[in-house]
Amino acid sequence: MRTVSSSSKRVPSKRPVKKPVQTPQKPSENSADGPRGLKAKFKWFSVRLGLDMSFLFLVLVLLIIGILMMFSASYPSGFAYESDSLYYLKKQLVFAALGIGLMIVLSYFDYHHFHIFAYVVLAFALGCLVWVLFVPTNGVRRWIYIGSLGSFQPSEIAKLAVVLVFADWGSRHTKKMGTFKYGVLIPGCVSVLIIILMLLEPHYSGIAIIIMLTALMMFINGVKLKWFAIIGIPAAALIVLAALTGKLGYFMERMDGWGMALNPTDDLYWATYQTRNSIYAIGSGGFWGLGLGMSRQKYLYIPEVQNDFVFAVVCEELGFLGAAIVLFLFGLLVYRGIKISINAKDRFGSLLGIGLSAQIGIQVILNVLVITDGMPNTGISLPFFSYGGTSLVMLLAQMGIILSISRTSNLEKA
Repeated sequence: MRTVSSSSKRVPSKRPVKKPVQTPQKPSENSADGPRGLKAKFKWFSVRLGLDMSFLFLVLVLLIIGILMMFSASYPSGFAYESDSLYYLKKQLVFAALGIGLMIVLSYFDYHHFHIFAYVVLAFALGCLVWVLFVPTNGVRRWIYIGSLGSFQPSEIAKLAVVLVFADWGSRHTKKMGTFKYGVLIPGCVSVLIIILMLLEPHYSGIAIIIMLTALMMFINGVKLKWFAIIGIPAAALIVLAALTGKLGYFMERMDGWGMALNPTDDLYWATYQTRNSIYAIGSGGFWGLGLGMSRQKYLYIPEVQNDFVFAVVCEELGFLGAAIVLFLFGLLVYRGIKISINAKDRFGSLLGIGLSAQIGIQVILNVLVITDGMPNTGISLPFFSYGGTSLVMLLAQMGIILSISRTSNLEKA
């Protein structure tokens, strides 16, 4: 048997291993030092967690129902005054398309940047409120006309400005909001200035909404209740004094006939005409309604029915049941908006979202009170339903801000 000596075994040769040459690499585009990483620190838009589909669904449902009911209420007036039954519908669809586009853009916009834009919006609103005082008037100055493009109401921008400024101020001075200086005096000056400019228009329904939004934002900011009493009582006394001395002539005219729509005196017959026919429409609808498109009061019995009194046609055509469903949808929208805001990751988002959501609820309640003679007829639009470009575009833009907040909200998206 042949043996192999140990010396005859093959030993693997040790070849030098070439180390890979390390070339300097460019910073990754996704790294913190790369271009995208640098931009990420200052980015304006972000997808983040995805928007709240429940809130978006409610907005779109109310918008579709609103446009449908506005068309149903407006086509007699469109034919009578504009020789086109589709006149108001076509314009409202354009406004809706613009508003939806703006809503989508703002839903991707990082709402934290409104810390800065709050005062830009405020400055723009104040400028427009001053500008409107110099336009031609037929008794009131509420609209700025832009040639063939139509007109817009500065008061709609002022509402957003109040919410933005109070949200920014409250989030920056959280621990000081219980004091008079930080909780009442400084932010309150913003609302007082807006109210004075609206008094000169005059626009009392806008003033009512501004006052309510101011009180709400002060409350959720942590202002002590004693300041509401200290400010509220003298303010109420001042309003009564101004009314008694004839300084609120236009407002007192609006007060004429309030609560007397169904039993007016001879001199108040025409002052209560619009509200009275609104109540007739609500009553004739009954529980089930007359059917979509079957309203009788919209045939020029209710002046400007496509605007502030469109909900009367909803009640007449869809009945108590349909009107209740619409109000329920509004309630769900406000509830979902507030829930999203409460679960936001920062105080600014919470304050901003609650203020914008509450504005919808305030306007819905006031509008229903007006058409039922529960408060003076001062011209308060119904969100998503009333005809009007500024109102609809601004409203949808505000819904986009809430959707942006929902992307960072600690809330299950469903």
